[in-house]
Amino acid sequence: MTVSIRRAREDDAAFLAELVGHEDVEPFLAAVRAKGEEEILAEIDRSDEEPDAFGVFVIEVDGERAGTMRFERANRRSRIADLGGLAVHPDFRGGKVADTAARLFQRHLFDDLGFHRVQMEIYGFNERAMRHAERSGFVREGVRRKAYWRNEEWTDGVLFGLVAEDLID
Repeated sequence: MTVSIRRAREDDAAFLAELVGHEDVEPFLAAVRAKGEEEILAEIDRSDEEPDAFGVFVIEVDGERAGTMRFERANRRSRIADLGGLAVHPDFRGGKVADTAARLFQRHLFDDLGFHRVQMEIYGFNERAMRHAERSGFVREGVRRKAYWRNEEWTDGVLFGLVAEDLID
C-alpha cells in the first residue's frame, strides 16, 4: 500500500464534500469548516493562490482518493501553521493511512514550506484523533475547557504542537 498526499484540485471537490459530510466523519470535524462543493472549491482556489499560507490536501492510497487534511499559516513571523480537517474515509481506516499521511504532511510543512511549528486542536471527545496525534509525534500541550458547542454540548479543545526536532522518521 502506497500513501501519498497532494494539493487538492477542482476535480476533488465532490469527493471532499462527500467525505466531510459522511456520517462517520462530520461529527468529528470543526463545525465551521467548508462543507458544500462551492465552499470547498473556494478553498481549493485559495490553496492554489496562497500555497505558502493555506493548503487543502488530498490523501491517496495507491492512487485512489482516501482522505483530506489542511493547514493555514497562523503566524508569519514565527512561522506557525495551524493544522486541521484530517479525515480519512471509513473504507481506508485501520491501515495507518492517517499516520503515514500526517508524517508526509509534517515533512512538507517543515522542509518545503519552512514552518517552525505546527499545531492543532482536537475536540475532547475525539479520542481516536488524539491517539493519532500522539502516534504522529505531536505533544499534548493543554486543554481549553468547554471551549466549543458541538453535538449539542460543550466540549473541550485539546491542544497539540510539533516542532521540527520532534519529528518521527
